[in-house]
Amino acid sequence: MYELNQIYIDGAFATPHGDERFELFNPATEAVIGTVQLADAEDAQRAIAAAKRALPGWSRTSLPERAALLRRMHAAVAAREDELFDAIVEEYGAPTSRGRWMAQYAAQVFLDAIHAMEHFEFERKLGIAHVVMQPVGVVGLITPWNSNASFITGKLASALATGCTAVIKPSEMSALQTRVVMEALHEAGAPAGVFNIVTGRGDVVGAAIVDSPDVRKVSFTGSTAVGKSILRSAASDIKRVTLELGGKSPTIILDDADFATAVPMAIQAGFMNSGQACIAGTRILVPRSRLAEFEALAVAAVESCVSGDPAHAETTIGPMVSQKQWDRVQSYISKGIAEGARLLAGGEGRPDGYDRGWLVRPTLFTDVRNDMAIARDEIFGPVLSIIAYDDEEEAIAIANDTTYGLSAYIATGDLARGARVAARIDSGRVMVNTLTHEPKAPFGGFKQSGLGRENGVIGLEAYLEPKAIIGLG
Repeated sequence: MYELNQIYIDGAFATPHGDERFELFNPATEAVIGTVQLADAEDAQRAIAAAKRALPGWSRTSLPERAALLRRMHAAVAAREDELFDAIVEEYGAPTSRGRWMAQYAAQVFLDAIHAMEHFEFERKLGIAHVVMQPVGVVGLITPWNSNASFITGKLASALATGCTAVIKPSEMSALQTRVVMEALHEAGAPAGVFNIVTGRGDVVGAAIVDSPDVRKVSFTGSTAVGKSILRSAASDIKRVTLELGGKSPTIILDDADFATAVPMAIQAGFMNSGQACIAGTRILVPRSRLAEFEALAVAAVESCVSGDPAHAETTIGPMVSQKQWDRVQSYISKGIAEGARLLAGGEGRPDGYDRGWLVRPTLFTDVRNDMAIARDEIFGPVLSIIAYDDEEEAIAIANDTTYGLSAYIATGDLARGARVAARIDSGRVMVNTLTHEPKAPFGGFKQSGLGRENGVIGLEAYLEPKAIIGLG
């Protein structure tokens, strides 16, 4: 049993002032594997004060000094890849292939931030003005459970690259990952207070961060409902906010697509990260003229997916993170059936051979209308909906008929056509014939998928304020 009872404030490990205990589960077995002592609002205030004290010194560091710390952080997190991988699999349930990538990416983001920093114009001449990009100040970084480690490191890397100091509130459901990352970052030798990590509940620690006038920016990744609440709270003192929220991404199969590659891409886009991904392509738009052909191939592809023990090499879909999330996914499968969608694969309950673990049968619906709950709501599990369309114009209309706009996918045999359709999709990212991640490109969403962008040169702008100095010649 793990006993996790440390947070990180002002360059040192500390016991939380808060005394609430939170149970950690292994989602593959439903067993309690440890407890976490949660921080409270007093801990958050101590962390904010430490970050505020560290800000004047860190904000005046040179770019080479910042890059040197980021390289040390990269090396420290990379050295703990195996330990981080074990934590990801045990407490989150990521399949081994996904878990390995997640552990590696948590280190890689520091190098990506260095690249962005070195290609960013921190000073520029605009007319007769000398414009300087100044750090916004102390930033609050609030991370989700579906990729906790890399969100901690990715947000922190951008903040440090711009000269900000940070208070991080990681998901309490991912405390094993947080411990590994926290210990690694400590070894990198940052000045005291430059970063602080306070594990606690969102409505306690998160709220204290958002409400503090000393925190000048919040970067939050999570649900749209919580994002709206943060935006309302941040308005009280005009705090800068970056929100990366939910999605209901379309995968548009154009009628000229090669189904031999389009079908596997569509299924992988929908089931990535066990379906617990804000960018998952869960609405698959298929030309009605090729619907039967697509359905047959998609059923075979879904049935070849293995939902099971994440430690097994053949597993491609791991368990849902919690009982609550498993119940949510099951409720949407029931809704899909009740709404009249036709079940092609999967369905309610656990996969054959399992009577424990929050495992979901990989599920595929067809005859779905875009006004059904399974097509409107973010389910956050391995549940896909096929929606038929008659022509390209209708496909674009259906794709954009959503409150979200985070990601979209297009399969086509004609890249010029793919570019033309992509230009008309209201989404922060559109991927044509690929699922490749590009860390240099901005990431964020249209509409209720968020506000602002992260990653790359554009992502740094959210941590900076432009100051125009006129009269220097």
